[in-house]
Amino acid sequence: MKLSYVDILREFITRRMLVAALMGFSSGLPLLLTLTLLQAWLTQAKISLGEIGLFTLIGLPYTIKFLWAPLMDRYKFPWLGRRRGWLFSLQILLALSILLLGQTHPRRDLTAVAIMALLVALFSAMQDTVIDAYRRESLADNEQGLGASLYVWGYRVGMLIASGGGLILAQYTGFKNTYAIMAALMLPGLATTLLASEPSSIHDRPSSLRTAVLGPFVEFFTRHQNAILILLFILLYKFGDTLATTMTTPFYLQLGYSKADIGAVVKLFGFWATVLGGFVGGIGILRIGQYRALLIFGVLQALSTATFAWLTYTGPVLGWLATVIALENFTGGMGTAAFIGFMANLTNREFTATQYALLTSLMGVPRTLFAATTGYMAAQLGWTNFFLLCAFLATPGLVLLRRFRDWL
Repeated sequence: MKLSYVDILREFITRRMLVAALMGFSSGLPLLLTLTLLQAWLTQAKISLGEIGLFTLIGLPYTIKFLWAPLMDRYKFPWLGRRRGWLFSLQILLALSILLLGQTHPRRDLTAVAIMALLVALFSAMQDTVIDAYRRESLADNEQGLGASLYVWGYRVGMLIASGGGLILAQYTGFKNTYAIMAALMLPGLATTLLASEPSSIHDRPSSLRTAVLGPFVEFFTRHQNAILILLFILLYKFGDTLATTMTTPFYLQLGYSKADIGAVVKLFGFWATVLGGFVGGIGILRIGQYRALLIFGVLQALSTATFAWLTYTGPVLGWLATVIALENFTGGMGTAAFIGFMANLTNREFTATQYALLTSLMGVPRTLFAATTGYMAAQLGWTNFFLLCAFLATPGLVLLRRFRDWL
C-alpha cells in the first residue's frame, strides 16, 4: 500500500529518524578526511598523481568490515549496551586518530601520513559497522527506506563539512588546524550515542563466536536462493559512480579551480542538491517501489557521471561546475538512499552487524581496490575518456538488476 505524502512527512519527523540523521553525520565526516581533504593536502605537497591514487588503498578497512562485525554481534562492553558501548568507544578512538593525522607532514614522512590515515579509516569503518546495525535494529522494516534517506542526508552533511568546509578552512588556517577542528566535530556523534536509546531486539546475542562468524553466512545463503547474484549486484551498482568521484579533487585542481572554489561550489552548493536527492530517494522507494527506484536512480547516476567530461571543454567556469555538481549530487543522493534501504532489508536482525557489514564491504570495494588505479587510468586515458568510461561501467549493475524484477 502506497503512503500519502502527509504520512511520509509524518514518518520523517520522529526521534528515530533524527538519530539516524545524526549518526549519518558521524559516519560521513571521517570518510573524506582520508579522500578529498587528504588528496588536496597531498596535491599541495607536490605528491605525484600516481601516489595520490594509491592512497585510496587506505580505504581498505571499508571493504573488510565483515571481519570484525561478528565480534560486535557477539560481545558487548559493560557500559551503554551492545551497540552504543561499541559506538562510544570507537568514536573516542576516531576523534584521537583524526587529531593525530593533522600532526603529520606529507613532504617529511609520507609513511606516517599513510599510517595515521589508515587508522582513521579503520576506526571509521568499525564505527560504520555499529551504526548500520543500530539503524537496522532500531527501525521497522517499512522504515528502512526513510531511515536510509535521513542517514544519507546526515552522511552528506558530514562529507560536506569535511570536504567543502575542510578545504575552505585549509585555505586560511592550514591542514593541521583543519584536522584538529574535524576531530572536535566528532563530539555531536558522542552526544547522540549517549542520548539515544539502545535498540530492543527479539533476538539474543549469538551463543558463541563460532555462531557469530558462521551463522550470518549460512542464514543469508539459505534464505536467498539468488544470493551470489545479489552480492554481485551490490558490488556493481555504484561501481562507475564511485570510481569517478575518487579522482574529482585532483581533476578540479588541474582544471584551474582553487581550493576555495571547490569548497564553496562543489561542496556547499552541491550539498543542497544532495539533500533534495536524498528526500526524493526516500519518498521514491515508497511511491514507485524498490525495483523501479533502483533502476531509474541508477540510470540517472550514470548520466550525471558522464557530465564531468563536459568540464574538460568548458575550463574553469563556475557556472558549469555548479551545474554538473548539482546533477551528480542530486542523482547520487537518490541512488544511495534506494541502495542502502535495499541492503538493510536483506539482513536478518539476529546477525545484523555481520550481514550488513558484508554487504557494505562489497559496496566499498570499488572505492578502495579498484579506485587505487584511477590515478593511472586518468593519466593514460585523459579526463574526458576516464569519466565516460566510468559512466559506462554502471551498465553491468543495471543489467543485473533486471534479474530481480519479479522478486523486488
